[in-house]
Amino acid sequence: MDQHSVCVQDWMTKDPATVTMETSVINAYALMERRGIRRLPVVAEDGVLRGIITRSDVQQVAPFFKDAEERVDAMFALAGKVVEEIMTDNPITVAPHDPIQLAAKRMSTARVSGLPVVRSSQVVGIITESDIFRYVVSTWSDPEAYD
Repeated sequence: MDQHSVCVQDWMTKDPATVTMETSVINAYALMERRGIRRLPVVAEDGVLRGIITRSDVQQVAPFFKDAEERVDAMFALAGKVVEEIMTDNPITVAPHDPIQLAAKRMSTARVSGLPVVRSSQVVGIITESDIFRYVVSTWSDPEAYD
């Protein structure tokens, strides 16, 4: 595989879960927990990217603790909040045909662990540090040689 021809679309998660700006923060967090993911693109009704919300964003507003009482307090703090209130507006993005190295560079520079992938302002995927790590590992010729 020619390393310079590898595109974001080759390693991204296609059609990621999304939420709208009106989604409750509690529901967004529950979706992240259910899917085992750490971020959700936020889209308008027409599918245009408006922002991104991460598990960290939610936990900054209301840290979730193991203790049942503290968890109830955290849920109370989130009651009535919608995604638009805590999301990051205008997130950094990449396009499906961008080189994967560009995605890695943007993540590194911005110190973020994932980017929405957009085509004509529509979310078509998401690429994360884990995806890029999988790509890097795939380029190693013989993993047994390093034992």
